[in-house]
Amino acid sequence: MLARPALTQRPDQPAAEQPKGQARPTDEQYLLRVDGQTKRSFSSKELAITAGSVIKKAFPIVKVTVLDSEDGSIEVVKP
Repeated sequence: MLARPALTQRPDQPAAEQPKGQARPTDEQYLLRVDGQTKRSFSSKELAITAGSVIKKAFPIVKVTVLDSEDGSIEVVKP
């Protein structure tokens, strides 16, 4: 029977470096949520509301909210 080779690290990749795409993105203060799922984060409330209103105009049935992650307040985006 053939022996399976041992799993080793590739020689071209350093030990401490993670593959691209594996790191989690940093979250900003304002989270844009569509139907309860966080889609993006923004540094200002105005940017989050603007992006949310674009989504709300394109898809009027979905519930779009902006969550302030520091104080926990939630604002519903109107079309």
